[in-house]
Formats: sequence, structure tokens, C-alpha cells
Amino acid sequence: MGTRKSLSKITDDSRIDMDVNEYIRIDRDFKYYANNYPKKQYIDAEGARRERAYNTINIAKRASKRIASIVFNEQCKISFEDKTLGDFLNQVLDDNDFKNQFEENLEKGIVAGGFAMRPYVSNGKIKIAWIRADQFYPLRSNTNSISEAAIASRSTTTENNENVYYTLLEFHEWKQDNYVITNELYRSTEPSIIGMQVDLADLYPDIEPVIIINGAKMVHPLFSYFRMPGANNISLESPLGVGIVDNTKHTIDDLNLTHDSFMWEIRNGKRTIAVPESMLKFDPPQKGVKRAHRPMFDTDTDVYVQMMGESDIQIKDLTSSIRVQEFTDSMNAFLREFESDIGMAPGTFSYDSKTGFQTATQVVSENSMTYQTRSSILTNVTACIEDLCEAILELASVPEFFTDGVAQFSLDNVENLNDLGMSIKYDDGVFVDKDKRMDEDLKNVVAGTLSKLTYLQRNYGMSEKDAKAELQRIQDETPQADTIAGNESSMFGGGDGD
Repeated sequence: MGTRKSLSKITDDSRIDMDVNEYIRIDRDFKYYANNYPKKQYIDAEGARRERAYNTINIAKRASKRIASIVFNEQCKISFEDKTLGDFLNQVLDDNDFKNQFEENLEKGIVAGGFAMRPYVSNGKIKIAWIRADQFYPLRSNTNSISEAAIASRSTTTENNENVYYTLLEFHEWKQDNYVITNELYRSTEPSIIGMQVDLADLYPDIEPVIIINGAKMVHPLFSYFRMPGANNISLESPLGVGIVDNTKHTIDDLNLTHDSFMWEIRNGKRTIAVPESMLKFDPPQKGVKRAHRPMFDTDTDVYVQMMGESDIQIKDLTSSIRVQEFTDSMNAFLREFESDIGMAPGTFSYDSKTGFQTATQVVSENSMTYQTRSSILTNVTACIEDLCEAILELASVPEFFTDGVAQFSLDNVENLNDLGMSIKYDDGVFVDKDKRMDEDLKNVVAGTLSKLTYLQRNYGMSEKDAKAELQRIQDETPQADTIAGNESSMFGGGDGD
């Protein structure tokens, strides 16, 4: 295998030109997403240091899931002008449950700033691998695109009753006119270290160490990267995107602190009544023996607290009121700040007493932040899906990837690989009343201010080619004026006769 390398971190590889702090940031983002916080420490009444669970609200998960669901869902329709190309690509996407998987991975990408997809061949079929932000390492790029990357996959096995950690690094590089994929395997007994390079066949006997593809007709790498819109203000030169946690960490911390304090006050504000020591003096029940001291209330409670001291101590209710309104106002204040920071409309995660919850009509008519944020993300989603489709076609055109040695698709059938004629109709039901929009569009068609072609594309998700074909069928099925006139004449006895 040649010289064996040893890596402490993946970014130690000389081919990876990325700041390690970017991956420290991404790791922190996923900890917020997992609601993984250290325990809270405090000093008890006796001066001893203790710890308890930190009672937080997982707003990172809630927000990312909400944004992902309004941006993309299974109701979207992907179409292509070329029917043969469209049938092939949609079959691959359907086989991979693409729409559901994309929404799920988009949620993680919204948290950490991005994610990647890579088509590969397994058992003669094209599959899609989903790559988290912490598994994707650009090699050569600019802030607009990534042309080369390393993809990391981690697995754990048990050897001699000891956990062993393997890391597979898959490098995608352009070398002259070839596209080269290099696979390297590393082994470590420490989870925080990548370890020493070992033979690839030790764990992956079916994977070739080096795969060389003729890149003459390729225009895109065999992966697609989705990046959250907006500049990376954490690392200005990084091509990676930033997620919703990166610029809202302090707001999330304040929100969690408020929520934890509220729940701790509820716990400490339970009903407490101080009573003299004598009132809590009970004799244990014994068969046939009359007890001198018996409880006069239900003992299955922790409401009563024994007070040491003089016998004349009075019963006293020590229960303190819980500051519900103060905590509620504080929570709503931080939630509104969080909504603004991530580009969501006011009221998305909180309730405003003046305006209530916003409706879909209000979201559009007010040109809300949510609608604008969704539009920005959709621009990158569309570009990402088109890049994936290009990568699928490039992969399908290489016969060596398939066991029968026959390519599944020929790039000669594609006029322009940079423009597949793709059209995506996203589900706007969250923002738009579909029936109302269709009715308004129909009025515009009748008035001559909207074409029938645009009407079919907008309301039925058709590509331009399919819409034109549908209009032609409508025209072919419509009786011509002279035919109708002739039929009417026959019906009323018209035409030549004796």
C-alpha cells in the first residue's frame, strides 16, 4: 500500500484545506440539535455541591423541523422537459424515497449549515448516500462552489473485547482529464482519533482503493452540496454554510436558562406547610395495641415539614407563589428574538396577544420574513437537486460501475448536462390558498392576461413540454367551427337537396 499515514483529525490530511474550527462549530451545532447539555450544578441548603438535569427546551430541533417542513415536503413535483431523461431520474429518486429523505436531511442541514448527497451503485442499482455536515470536507473550492471533497464514514467494531473505530475517507478529485476517487481506511482504538491507515480490504474487500473515470464529458463532481443561504460570517473564507444555531447560540442559552429557572421554581414552589415536631410524631401500628400517637391527616404526602424548636410553634404555610407571568413574558421575549434571528415571522414559536397566530394569507400579504426565508432556501434547494441529478446521470453513464458492464444511461442523450430542463413545483399550501389561486389564475386566462401554458405549469406542476402537449391534445379534441356549423345545418335540414 505504500507509506502508511496517521491522522489525529481528518483536517490533518494535507489535501483538506479547511479550518478545524469549522468542524468544532458544526459539532457544537449538533449538540444543540440533540439537546445535549451538561448537568446543572448548585449548592444545597447544607452547603454541599450537587448537580441535576438541565431542564431545557429543544428549540433548535423544533425550529429546524418547522423550517424544513415549510420549505420542502413530499408534495413537491419534479419534472423534466425530456420524457426519457425524466422517467429515468424520477425512477432513481423514487427508488431512494428521495422526497422524505431530503426533508429529513434538510432539517439537519438547516441546523449545521449544509449537507451533501452522493450517488453510488449497489447491486446494480443507483443509490443515494446522505452526508452530514460533519462528514463533508472540501478540498478545493471557492465560496460559491465545491468541486473536490473528502467524505468520511465512521464505523465501530469489537475486536478482542475492545471497541475499534474505523474511518473510511473517500476523496473526490479532478486530475487532468480524469475524475479520481481514492478510498482510504484508518483504524483507531480511541474514539477521538482517526488513527493509522490500514489496508482497505480489512473492512471493505469489495471497494477499490482507486477509481479513475474519464472526465471528458463530466461537468459536475459525483456529489451535490446543499448550503444554507447567506454569508458564512463565522469563517469568511469557508465555502460551508452556517446554520440557525451559529448566530443564535446566546439567545438559545438565554431561552434555556429561563425555562430551566421556571421549572426549578415550580419544583421548589410546591405546597409546603411547617408544623410543630409533635404533630409528626407517630407510633407504628401494632396488632392489638392502641397507639398513643396517631396521624390526623393523610401521611402519603410531603406537604408537611417538621419544625424543630418550642412546642408553641404555630402551623404556617410556607408555600411561595410562582412567577408565571414574569417567566412567560421572558420566554416570549427570547422566542421573538430567536424568530427574528433565524428569519421567521413573529408568532411562529410564540403567541402574540394582539395579532394571535398568523394565517397563510397573512404570511403572503404581509411579505413576511418566513416567506422570504423560504424563498432563499428554495433557490439553493433547487440548485442542489439539479446538481444531484447531473451526478446521477454521470454515474449512470459509466459501465464499469455496473456488474453487467452496461451503462444505464448515455450522456449522448443529453443536449446540455448543465441544463437538464428541470422544473420543480413546491407545495405552497402553507402560504397560498390553492383553490383561490387557481380561481384567480383562471380569471386572468379568460381576461387574456395569463397564458394557458403558464396556468398549467403553475397550477398543475407541468413542465413546459408537458403543458404544450396537453394544450395540443385539448386543441385536437375541440370541434372545429366549420364542423359545428355543418352539423347544425344537417340538424335543421340545411345543405343541398331536391
